Amino acid sequence: MVVGTAHKTKKMPGKIKSGVTKEVHIIEMAETPSDVDERIESPLAEVMNQAEKAYVAYRDAEQQVARAYHENEIRVGKAFKRAEEWSQNAYENTALQALKVHEESLAEALRAREVVMQQAEESFRMAKEIADNNYDEAMAQAMKERRDNAEKAWKVRDETLDLAWKTYSKVTK
Repeated sequence: MVVGTAHKTKKMPGKIKSGVTKEVHIIEMAETPSDVDERIESPLAEVMNQAEKAYVAYRDAEQQVARAYHENEIRVGKAFKRAEEWSQNAYENTALQALKVHEESLAEALRAREVVMQQAEESFRMAKEIADNNYDEAMAQAMKERRDNAEKAWKVRDETLDLAWKTYSKVTK
């Protein structure tokens, strides 16, 4: 019987190489060639094989976790992007709505200003017309009173002169 060691290198996922050394008991019997190829592994080789399988399973699980984290990161990134787009759209809609309300309010204020200005102009025109009419009437009344007073004063003057001449004529006679 020949006992030897075999070194087995296996490429693992993720570009990591794992080196596992197995002790193999080879029984040589010259009786048949088929018996030479037959190998019987020792309990240590079985444990090493199980350890290798466990390590491969661990690496697979580690890669699955990394993939899951990466996929979750992508999903979170997409969700953030959607939330950011929604927020931007909401901001733009609110800004457009506020601008629309501002423009409508400004237009309404301008219309109200125009109405008030027209009313003020009409009130001014009416007040000026009344003031002009009052002035004209007052001036007409003042002119009439001045004429009447002038006529009365002239009449009083004439009467006073007549009386003075009559008195003077009586005195001088």
